Amino acid sequence: MGRLDADLDDELDARLAAVDLHLRHRYPGDPGGRQPVHTVYVPADRWHAGLLPAWGAAALDALKAAPALPYDEALHARVTAKLAREPIEDLRIDFEDGYGIRADDEEDAAAEAAAKALSVAEAVPPFVGVRVKSMESHTRRRSLRTLDGFLDVWFSEDRVRLPDNFVVTLPKVSDPAQVAAFAMVCGRLEVAYGIPAGGLRFEIQIETPPAILATDGTATVARMITAADGRCTGLHYGTYDYSAAAGIGAAYQSMDHPAADHAKAVMQVAAAGTGVRLSDGSTNILPVGTDAQVAAAWALHARLVRRSLERGFYQGWDLHAAQLPTRYAATYAFFRDGAAAAHDRLAAYLDRRDTGILDEPATARALAGFLLRGLRCGALDAADVGDFTEDRLTRL
Repeated sequence: MGRLDADLDDELDARLAAVDLHLRHRYPGDPGGRQPVHTVYVPADRWHAGLLPAWGAAALDALKAAPALPYDEALHARVTAKLAREPIEDLRIDFEDGYGIRADDEEDAAAEAAAKALSVAEAVPPFVGVRVKSMESHTRRRSLRTLDGFLDVWFSEDRVRLPDNFVVTLPKVSDPAQVAAFAMVCGRLEVAYGIPAGGLRFEIQIETPPAILATDGTATVARMITAADGRCTGLHYGTYDYSAAAGIGAAYQSMDHPAADHAKAVMQVAAAGTGVRLSDGSTNILPVGTDAQVAAAWALHARLVRRSLERGFYQGWDLHAAQLPTRYAATYAFFRDGAAAAHDRLAAYLDRRDTGILDEPATARALAGFLLRGLRCGALDAADVGDFTEDRLTRL
């Protein structure tokens, strides 16, 4: 059939071979596995071996003492169980803004203490890491000294591997060259400590306008992912540093400011299909004080968490133990609210049933991903997804 030359297929394969290779390498798709719903930042001098159970207890106390969250009893019970079982999913021991500028000997001691505390912690979250200082000229020597010192202590006790899902957070990145330099450093550290090649990975914090738009008009963040040479696991939005740098007044700095939405939209497009995951930022309005103040802070936090989820940001930052109840309540409510519809739409698509919604393969994959995220974070159980087991959803 047709009149095209029979050799055209081979010609096109040759013509587009480089493009095909680039797309496979640059856009490998979702990396698979669980993504934490949040990252908790704890200043290095406040991190200790019993922090996880302490935060869990504090979160449960806040839930008991403050005004009730506007969720049903079943969801409340699910959140309570989560706080008792796994209050923190992703922990970052912070040597940057949360820790501040200290004397070298003090930060050296803090790095040593942090590594030792992690090695004997009562409980370790599924994801853990450190945030070092930036690669800017005035902090990069201190940044590398802290990371090197932390790893030296960790591996000094005859340990041969990093903690599971260990990641380094690189803050205040403004240029792809900083990312490439840090990737080079990670390679040197791997050789020094016997870490498998590519095993030391990092996430990039987007906290400056130049990280979004370069002076030549290009999207800097996309070039940063390339510069990481496969080591970048995530892009994390920094609400307050970015807002301040963009000239937004303190009273109006927020995760839902239009400037924040623009930056995160660029991040989202740059990361789509690359296997690099996204995280929204934080709110600094903490649920402390009077009942009215706690209720207002919880309402704000829950709204912002839900808003992020609706926009495809499945992770955010938490800065206080009393934010954990609303993190899990809002996240669980989001997935439970949408589970039945996602299940029915996916089943109808696979059965080729006419439901009045014309879903396409990409939407079917998104429906499967939604249910899978709900299962992995604890919002849903097997009963909520019927015959869509985790394995089946993963295949879809």
